[in-house]
Amino acid sequence: MANGWNVCCANQKNRIIRAMPDLVTRIEANAAALSPAERLVAEVILADPAAAAFATVAQLGRQAGTSGATVVRLAERLGYDGWVGLQADARAGVGQALRPARVRIREAVARDVLAETAEREADNVHRTLAAVDRDAFERAAGHLADPKRSVIIVAGDAEAGVGTFLADGLDLLRPGVRRVAGPMPAVARAMAHLAPGDVLVAVDLRRYESWVLDAVALATARGAVVIAITDTVLSPLAQAADATFTVAAEGTGPFDSHVGTLALANALSSAVARRLRRPAAARLDRVEQAWEATGALRSE
Repeated sequence: MANGWNVCCANQKNRIIRAMPDLVTRIEANAAALSPAERLVAEVILADPAAAAFATVAQLGRQAGTSGATVVRLAERLGYDGWVGLQADARAGVGQALRPARVRIREAVARDVLAETAEREADNVHRTLAAVDRDAFERAAGHLADPKRSVIIVAGDAEAGVGTFLADGLDLLRPGVRRVAGPMPAVARAMAHLAPGDVLVAVDLRRYESWVLDAVALATARGAVVIAITDTVLSPLAQAADATFTVAAEGTGPFDSHVGTLALANALSSAVARRLRRPAAARLDRVEQAWEATGALRSE
């Protein structure tokens, strides 16, 4: 059991141990004694620490495909004073991992920043793309590639660059794509033109900006398809989304990383390009001709 556990959780283990070492140690120490149902709950906790930190017993049980009673039994088997004790440990760990930049920058220590960054970012990309539900991805790409659907992209301030990258890429492939940003009157004006079946892509992590959440609520009310790119399935963006993609965003320094988020955006653009090969190629040709005619770009 121990070897299988280590293989199954290899991609997440280092990050989670840094966040909640006591909980992980208890799970590993009791791995051989866990029932199949308890093991399912433990795997959810290891794969998504926020689930243990913020979900209810019933929510975590449903996420693991089992019952709330099983969640409580796992907590007791691990030596906690019921679910409350396990969740308190998980919250302390996740809270430590999600410390704001003003706190993390004071904890900087001498190290090989280049090597650590290379390892961390490669891990972010791998974990982000490995966590993608293939059916949800194909469904989202299909919606984004449908020329009958308008697409609006909203992104929190920290993720604005990723939002712009995705909007610009999709705009080169198909018409009817725009990025919208606050203040709220401008967002509400854009949402007013959404028709049922149109698409809203919302990108925001950790501490969610109010205007992004309001945009999601307005789009949902108008019957739009919502695609959420966020940090956990318990994110308020995910609760209203038709498809949710979670990203790994652990940075080397005081700031979150957006490399995994960018990789996911690139994957969505690539999937749309494959679906729209001929019309997208013709659209790109027209754009290239316009650039050449205006001398907008230079190669030297």
